[in-house]
Amino acid sequence: MARGLGLALPSLPMPLLLLLLLAAVTRQAASQGNCTCPTNKMTVCSRDGPGGRCQCHALGSGFQVNCSTLTSKCLLLKARMTATKSGRKLVRPSEHALVDNDGLYDPDCDHEGRFKARQCNQTSVCWCVNSVGVRRTDKGDLSLRCDELVRTHHILIDLRHRPAARSFNHSDLDAELRRLFLERYRLSPRFVEAVHYEQPTIQIELRQDASQKAPGDVDIADAAYYFERDVKGESLFLGRSGLDVNVRGEPLLVERTLIYYLDEKPPEFSMKRLTGGLIAVIVVVVLALVAGVTVLVITNRRRSGKYRKVEIKELGELRKEPSL
Repeated sequence: MARGLGLALPSLPMPLLLLLLLAAVTRQAASQGNCTCPTNKMTVCSRDGPGGRCQCHALGSGFQVNCSTLTSKCLLLKARMTATKSGRKLVRPSEHALVDNDGLYDPDCDHEGRFKARQCNQTSVCWCVNSVGVRRTDKGDLSLRCDELVRTHHILIDLRHRPAARSFNHSDLDAELRRLFLERYRLSPRFVEAVHYEQPTIQIELRQDASQKAPGDVDIADAAYYFERDVKGESLFLGRSGLDVNVRGEPLLVERTLIYYLDEKPPEFSMKRLTGGLIAVIVVVVLALVAGVTVLVITNRRRSGKYRKVEIKELGELRKEPSL
């Protein structure tokens, strides 16, 4: 019987064939089970997308997130609030971390996952926020109107590092931090305006005007928030615990962080926003002015009284003199 022409395939031993088959099955199972979000661990992921594709939704909002980039700060805050209520172990906001003094709240996010201009923390007390979610007006009731979401276009991250064996070289530190924001936070280098250093203080300036931000660009607010959580040892990235930056082999250990936000429009706070210390200074200044005016008036009256007594005495002596 004639045999058909074809390529002769080498015959493999049965044990080796079984091992290859087992490896293929294991690899397939691992790929099917590895459905996680590397840029946001506060998500629920499952393969319910088209063709069994992995999809991840943020806790609290159920918003489908893009795990190839950073999640918006608004969705992250909402996820933290929901996780805290459900008893899940999450990071707690540090009292030293933010300068807005309002701490963590349950935000309202729009259809793009960004902050809405008015926030009420699911209560009847409301206020207006900027694009970073920081309060920029006095608090009011449900009738409070916030006509627009004012953009935060300049962020100053102020760090204080722990004592090191030697001070960092400014150029090396600048290059390492710019690399960090590009590779980990996916922030374009054009938005890192400057890195200042005067031991032990490091300042990172991020600037991003609305006209500069193109579709797909990471927002400086999100990059700053991810960086803050890394510094606090509360990383939002899967498999990371905190900030691991080395400058020429010397670890950068941060012991204090303050973040300042500058909006495109000035905030709208009334006198009620003044802190107790500033009010005390104003009161002291006013009291000092009142006391000074009082002393001046009393001094002038005493001088006027003395002059009047001298005039009366001289007039009396003139009357006593005999007339010629």
